[in-house]
Amino acid sequence: MPENIPDNLEEQIKQLIAQTIQRPLDDLKPETNFYNDLGVDSIKGIEITVNIERKFKVKVRDEQIPQITTVGEAVQIVRDALAKQKNSSN
Repeated sequence: MPENIPDNLEEQIKQLIAQTIQRPLDDLKPETNFYNDLGVDSIKGIEITVNIERKFKVKVRDEQIPQITTVGEAVQIVRDALAKQKNSSN
């Protein structure tokens, strides 16, 4: 794993999401759907995205936002963005 991708990335993202939507960490699994399982609305979805961008210093493209519907997808988007950042800095 590249050194700019934390080993506990999934855990960090789950904590950030739990804080943003004020839900227990136990509610968040990789397959948990933000909208169907957690009742997240589009405004909270954007808030989650902005918090992720700030915390990990990545940019999520606007067209990617609707594709992020589960915790696992959020983790993958961040992992890909961090890997891309690492590759572009080499």
